[in-house]
Amino acid sequence: MAKAENEQNDLFARRMELYQKIESVTNIPWYYLAAVDQYERNVRQSRKDLPKAEGITGIYFPPEKWVGIMNPNPTDENPLSIEFFDGIGADGDGDNKASLKNDADVLYTYARHVLNYGTDHDNIKLALWDYYQRDKTVSIIVGKAKIYKHFGHLNLESHAFPVPIRSNHSYKNTWGDARGWGGRRTHEGTDIFASYGVPVRATSYGIVEMKGWNKYGGWRVGIRDINNNYHYFAHLNGFSKDLHIGQVVEPGQLIGSVGSSGYGPPGTSGKFPPHLHYGMYKDNGRTEWSFDPYPHLRLWERQERQRTK
Repeated sequence: MAKAENEQNDLFARRMELYQKIESVTNIPWYYLAAVDQYERNVRQSRKDLPKAEGITGIYFPPEKWVGIMNPNPTDENPLSIEFFDGIGADGDGDNKASLKNDADVLYTYARHVLNYGTDHDNIKLALWDYYQRDKTVSIIVGKAKIYKHFGHLNLESHAFPVPIRSNHSYKNTWGDARGWGGRRTHEGTDIFASYGVPVRATSYGIVEMKGWNKYGGWRVGIRDINNNYHYFAHLNGFSKDLHIGQVVEPGQLIGSVGSSGYGPPGTSGKFPPHLHYGMYKDNGRTEWSFDPYPHLRLWERQERQRTK
């Protein structure tokens, strides 16, 4: 356990060193570079049509785009010939090579794209949209950058159980069960039963993407974490004071309380026993889908019990 933790901390330190190095030569804030890198790493982990990252960075460039589509040498690392064939690969560490296997070269090449627009927030957003052509991707990356900037470091992997461990609660795996209200549909989450007013807490480091009413979920909150996961909290009795869209949160932070809201127009409640509906969704750069949160809840509950012993 200690060895794995040390290895992870070393990886975070190496990434941060690289981000700050590229920042020093481009003036692009490190947290934007970290956000793009983390976004692409998460996408590659969740898709089968992209190769897994081999280095410490996650940004992917197709080889033909790197060397130039007309380049007869698909593994070309010469910056001059790559430029001649309109490839985008660039030398990021001064070794006179532009290698897809070199993390500094890859990150610097992406940074050069951003530099075509500028280094302030609005121009970076334009650069992101031009590169990905997807509003949701831009929103996710900008959110990640805000999270990294807020905390000032990369190690944002810890979690908390959504209700206090010592509260009177119960839950079982209900993901995929049939639901009838509002038409035939499947249950995309785990129901955690608890009394009215039991605190509901953020389960991860993240940013509040959504807050408000839904006829199915009642008062609900959506939080996007650093790994492209969307955490959905529904049927709340109310929200914590000053909670707002765009707010950065951390594990264990109060966001609301357990209720029985939903299944009707705004203000409807009491149509079912009080409980928290907790769902998790993954974005892979193209679409977003629900996955079973139950194993994660069990793990986070066990980890939190161990920490509080």
